[in-house]
Parts: sequence; C-alpha cells; structure tokens
Amino acid sequence: MRPPVSAVRSPTVGLTDGLAAARIDGAAQGEGTRLDSEMAGHTQQPSGRGKPGPAPSPSPGPGPGPGASEPVTLKKEIGLVSACTIIIGNIIGSGIFISPKGVLEHSGSVGLALFVWVLGGGVTALGSLCYAELGVAIPKSGGDYAYVTEIFGGLAGFLLLWSAVLIMYPTSLAVISMTFSNYVLQPVFPNSSRVLSMACLMLLTWVNSSSVRWATRIQDIFTGGKLLALSLIIGMGFVQIFQGHFEELRPSNAFDFWMTPSVGHLALAFLQGSFAFSGWNFLNYVTEELVDPRKNLPRAIFISIPLVTFVYTFTNIAYFTAMSPQELLASNAVAVTFGEKLLGYFSWVMPVSVALSTFGGINGYLFTSSRLCFSGAREGHLPSLLAMIHVRRCTPIPALLVCYGATAVILLVGDTYTLINYVSFINYLCYGVTILGLLVLRWKRPALHRPIKVNLLVPAAYLVFWAFLLVFSFISEPMVCGVGVIIILTGVPIFFLGVFWRSKPKCVHRLTESMTRLGQELCFVVYPQGAPEEAENGPCQPSPLLSAADKPLKTQ
Repeated sequence: MRPPVSAVRSPTVGLTDGLAAARIDGAAQGEGTRLDSEMAGHTQQPSGRGKPGPAPSPSPGPGPGPGASEPVTLKKEIGLVSACTIIIGNIIGSGIFISPKGVLEHSGSVGLALFVWVLGGGVTALGSLCYAELGVAIPKSGGDYAYVTEIFGGLAGFLLLWSAVLIMYPTSLAVISMTFSNYVLQPVFPNSSRVLSMACLMLLTWVNSSSVRWATRIQDIFTGGKLLALSLIIGMGFVQIFQGHFEELRPSNAFDFWMTPSVGHLALAFLQGSFAFSGWNFLNYVTEELVDPRKNLPRAIFISIPLVTFVYTFTNIAYFTAMSPQELLASNAVAVTFGEKLLGYFSWVMPVSVALSTFGGINGYLFTSSRLCFSGAREGHLPSLLAMIHVRRCTPIPALLVCYGATAVILLVGDTYTLINYVSFINYLCYGVTILGLLVLRWKRPALHRPIKVNLLVPAAYLVFWAFLLVFSFISEPMVCGVGVIIILTGVPIFFLGVFWRSKPKCVHRLTESMTRLGQELCFVVYPQGAPEEAENGPCQPSPLLSAADKPLKTQ
C-alpha cells in the first residue's frame, strides 16, 4: 500500500508560488514498497532565492526503508577528465566538420580567416577566465542564469532563463540531432531523418535519467572519438605540408584578398568564429556535480580552451592544404570533401566522424540544459517539479523530460535553421551580460571570497570585443537582432504574471499542487536534501557591510 501523499504550500515566489510539491509522509505503512520507503522523509521545499527550506518531519512509522540512509541529492561524479570532455564535447560539434566557410566568406582571404580562428580562441579564453572567477565565487549550478540572477536580480535572470529554455537550447539540440540523423540516414532513407532524431533524443534522455555516470562516460567516449577524427584531419594536413602541398598557406597567397572586407564583414567573420566556440561555458551549469569544483572548474577550463583553439586552427590549416578557397566555399560539408580528396576508399570515415561528434554533442546539451531547468525551478522561476530528482538515481528526470519535450516540438513544427540565427545572437548577448556582471559584483561585493581573481583588463577586453560585434551585428543584420530582442522581452509579462504576482487565486494553487503531486508519483522524484558542499569548499563570504538580503546564495 502506498503511503499517504499530502500537498504542502511552497513558500517559493514565482510560477511555484503556491505550488507544492507533494510531501511523502513518514515511512511506508504496512506492506509498502522499497521505493515508497525511500521517498519517505526525503522531501525538501525550495525557496524563492535558492535556499532549501527545512525538510518536513516524517509521520510516525516503523522507520525508514533500506534506501533512506543515503541522502537524496545531486552526486559529485564529474572528475577532471569528464569536466574537460564536457567543455570540449560541447564546443566541438558538427560545425568544424561541415561548414567553416562562413569565416572565410566574410574574411576575403585565407590568412585573415586563420587569424579570425585564433582570435576567436583568444576571446573565448578571456571569457572563460571570467567564468572561472564567477564559478568559484558563486559555486552554484546554472551557469549564466545563476550568476545573472545573483548579481542583477530576478527579472534579468528570468529573461535569460526564458530565452534559453524556450529557444536557445531546444533549437541547438534540434539542429544537432538533425545533423546526426542526416549523416546517418540521408543516403538510404532521406525522409526518415526526423524519426531518427527523435529516437536519438529519446535514447539519450533515458541514459541521462538513469545515471549521471553513464552520461559522463558517453561524453568521455564520444569526445575522444571526435578528437581522434580531427587528429586524422590534422595529421593528413601535416603530411600534405611535408609533401609541399601548401600553396594556399604561403604569405603571398594567404593574404591575396579576392574582396576587400569592410568593418561589417570583419564583424560577421569574428561572429562566425566566436559562435563556433559556443559551449565553452557549459561546465558552469553543473558546478554542484563537480568533484572539488574550486580546483577542477578552472583546471578544466585552462586545459580545454587552448586545446580546442589548437584543434580548430590546425584543422582549418589542413583543409587549405587539400582545397583552394573556392573549393572550400563551394562545399556544404568541408570535412567530407576533404576526405574524398585525400582518403580515397576510407572517405567514409568523415561522415561517421560527423555522426559521432553530433551524438556526443546531443548528450552534452541534454546533460547541461537539464541542470539549467533544475536551477531555475530551485530559484522559483519554473514549476517546482523541475527542482526534484529521482529518489534512487539522483537525476533530474522532470527537467530532462522538459528539455526533450521542447526539442521534440521544435523538431516537429519549427524551422530549426531559421531559429538558429536568433539563437546565436541571444547566446552571445547573454555572454556579455554575464561578464558585465563580474564587474558589477566586484563593485558591489569587494569582500566576497574569490579563490580566482582575474585582472580587470580581462573582462574589459572581452566586453570591448563583445560591444564591437554587437553593434555591427545590429547594423548588418537588423532583422535577426531585432527578433532576438523581441524573443527575450516576451518573458517580461510572463515574469510579472508567474513570478511577481504572489496572490494568485486558490484554484491556481490547487491545480499546480495536483499537477506537482501527479508528476512526483509518475517520476518518483523528491526535492534534494542539502549537500555538504559548503563544509567541503567553504561558503562564500560577503562583505560585512551588506544586508542579509544581499548575501550570496549558498549551494545546495
């Protein structure tokens, strides 16, 4: 017999105002199942500012079940190697294999295109240094969203969360999954690509729901696979150079401009290069699942970003040893064309490499974007059910299902390749706002404990580059940028209706309580218990001049 489930009014402000997650009272009664015993007494309410409320007292009963001795919380299972593969695996997707021609098209020469790739890596390194400081000063999962909410307040954080959950990550997932299915099935079953995309998403959602360790192992393996594929391209490039096939790389040819790039063209070229590095901040979304995050977060960033910059630059050099600029611009799949020209019978390796790369990319996006939903629900900006984890597997199953559902909708009804233009602008806008927050945090909280503290010239240099690209993006693509801003601003009325408005009708409370209770029973999830994060890493120390309301949030 299942133990009684009673609704509890959540103190959360927001879409969770009045939502209650169902509370599992006490231990199993009579012949209760083991799962019922595990759920007993393990529920905890989120607060509107991210601090968990006290766990409800269990009802009298015969005692906890066999699984109740272990706390229900996100597990620290991501070591340094897995942390590096999360960053590398999310940065290196299908783009470097398929279409690096965007940079070349706007640069006007081979030499300037290669310079843009190096500069893109340098700017990414500046941004990652800033994120390393933010990640150890505010050691919470959620990345950009957690930092913007902490520094600029609830509305700014909600707008970032709204655009990310509604458009950014579902669209990116849809495009990557479509690329995967196209390369696997297009030659044989051209009309079945969406079916395979859905199946791939479903499989990886199940893996991520079953075990964090399985998900990180998949990321490790497929990141290794894509690095091996790129190493093959780079190795073939060096063979070409040693054989004297580097005419396009000679200075006289490399800087032979077939068009004179304007400032707008340069901005678009840099923007293309910067977007190829997107994903470098994803490790910050899973900070609370890192082993010793204050050491491994910056270490993983400092290892991964230079490695990706090296791989991107030398992969493009290898392309130019086998193709002229005109051939590269005419190709829709550069790596496949490269393989056909140099690998002969083994040219099939390149399409397989693209498929493996995108499969690992889907896994990485699912893993990190689900943690964003989890963090948003914990802050009271999304329904409280999304802040719950499975009682035994300790995985955020409701958040993963929301990510899968949003991506499936875009796959079925959306024009993914049009949406990705808006996603790129929104994504880059979020980077700049977050790094601007670092300067604001330095000013507002000078005494905050910072294990890593970068020179102020680092965020200043990044923001100068960011402002340059943003201004010329508006000039060059006003429609795309305008629609991107409109997408962000649609979250304002949602915020005031769902988050700011506290005195909702009782019928709304009853409906949300019923839905939350149903979700708990279907997914077997509860609120995570407090983790010993601060005992291990030490809490953030704010300035003593700040009021209690201004102190930084603690991790769970």
